[in-house]
Amino acid sequence: QVQLVESGGGLVQAGGSLRLSCAASERTFSLYHIGWFRQAPGKEREFVGCITWSTSSTYYADSVKGRFTISRDNAKNTAYLQMNSLKPEDTAVYYCAATPGFSGFYYATENEYNYWGQGTQVTVSS
Repeated sequence: QVQLVESGGGLVQAGGSLRLSCAASERTFSLYHIGWFRQAPGKEREFVGCITWSTSSTYYADSVKGRFTISRDNAKNTAYLQMNSLKPEDTAVYYCAATPGFSGFYYATENEYNYWGQGTQVTVSS
């Protein structure tokens, strides 16, 4: 059972930056793909990006490509979502998720992830 805890959310002005963290309880964190998702009020949860366990390759949704960066520090059992040039439409609850996955594959849908954090609120003011 992998427990995930997000942190780093908050209120930021448009154009600003935030870095979210996703801390995992599992010592084998390095063997899990990590995905980031978000859910805005009244909308369905959507994929933001992910990072593989094997090569730390990343894959992003078009809406955040070039602005957001996902990384991981396996020694700290933590993944990160660096968000730059934030826009009001980035306002949402952000979730990290984990799945064992296969090396070389990206996982971009909710049902591919086994474990979820509780979410952290990000609010971008205009």
